[in-house]
Amino acid sequence: MTRRRPAGRSRYRGGMRGTPVPYLEPIVGAAWWTVGAMALDAGIGTVVLAAGLGVTGVLVMALRRRYGPGDPLPRGGRGRFLRLLGVTAALVAVASTALARLTWGELAVPVAAVIIGVATMMLASQLDVRAMLALGGALMVLGAAGALLALSSAGALYPQGLVGLVAGGLFWLTGAHRTGLLAEAHYRVRR
Repeated sequence: MTRRRPAGRSRYRGGMRGTPVPYLEPIVGAAWWTVGAMALDAGIGTVVLAAGLGVTGVLVMALRRRYGPGDPLPRGGRGRFLRLLGVTAALVAVASTALARLTWGELAVPVAAVIIGVATMMLASQLDVRAMLALGGALMVLGAAGALLALSSAGALYPQGLVGLVAGGLFWLTGAHRTGLLAEAHYRVRR
């Protein structure tokens, strides 16, 4: 008996194995993009935010068509994933609050980038994705650069705007790579 391909699914699979939590990077990328857009002026910030939410919507729709809800995490993986998510959120909240009380609030976004970079590197082993190691390293470098910019400039444009927008773009790019959307786009262009 032959298996039929579900209607509306792309033929190209790129040798990808199952993809757990396929919406992780687009949603986190949208959050980072929102943080970055908030540092911009009202008019341009609204346009940049709308463009970022549009990119997120396109990515989520493409992933939903391709993967549906995604593959389940390995045994015990869901609890580990949720613990990592909770600890990371708590560390970001505590660090942001502590920095604001010490009047170093401009360092909150760069420090959050470093914390999330470390968490992303830890998540890479759970999801078995090397691209997330690179993403975690890039976020840590981005956070360090943002901290240097925060200490040598006035305003939130560099430490919040630049770090947020670049981190959002990195998450979207990594998500498209991990789920095979970049390989599929490359395949379609070369055809």
